[in-house]
Amino acid sequence: MEQLMNYPMLICLITFACLWAAARFGTFLRERIDRGAAALPEDFGTVLSATLTLLGLLVGFSFSMAISRYDVRKDYEEEEANAIGTEYLRADLLADAARAKVKQQLVRYLDLRIKKYESHASEDATQLGMDTTRLQNEMWNEVSIVAATRTDPVMNSVVTGMNDVINRQGYTQAARWNRIPLPAWGLMAAIALFCNFLIGYGEKVPGANRKLLLIVPLAIAVSFLLIADIDSPQGGLIRVAPQNLISLADSLKAQ
Repeated sequence: MEQLMNYPMLICLITFACLWAAARFGTFLRERIDRGAAALPEDFGTVLSATLTLLGLLVGFSFSMAISRYDVRKDYEEEEANAIGTEYLRADLLADAARAKVKQQLVRYLDLRIKKYESHASEDATQLGMDTTRLQNEMWNEVSIVAATRTDPVMNSVVTGMNDVINRQGYTQAARWNRIPLPAWGLMAAIALFCNFLIGYGEKVPGANRKLLLIVPLAIAVSFLLIADIDSPQGGLIRVAPQNLISLADSLKAQ
């Protein structure tokens, strides 16, 4: 189910089909059960209005959650680029051999981070994750070796900078895992199904114009599409572009 949330268009199609089927099921029951009834119960309109209002609130709340998580991912991308760029400058404080090696490692690490942002959820990122972890260990070991022989404040700033580089990657990954909970999606889907069932059941003349039953399912499906697209860090069209990381990579290559 979690993998499905990385394919917003598929969610949209499934949602539309299920909601339209729920509306048609409502008209089917109305034709069978209340074939001779001229009017619905007096409270029917109140129940339908309350249910639609609740669905609207849940959709709006979920959209707000998706936007806030998207903004957090953008902020962490910028912070990660700043951390790598700062450590690249602090590497000049090291001895010649260590300085060249650490800078080369940071450039390679930067390329791996850009690939991570540009990869799609359908791609296997296992090797990319392993390469990133291995390079983090290599960078930390290189700085640790120098720090073992130098305890001055200048060296402390280099160690702190490398620690920030590694930590920022962890914060970024945590932000990617922080998605809209599946129970929230399930609650929205259940209420949406119930709403469309009531809409179908509430047709004044069952079967008179079933094309109107497509409007609400389509609107809800598009809403789900937008929420899922924004909420998915590596799926869909609305994704965080590594513009700060790419800009940093271009500036480092120019040097």
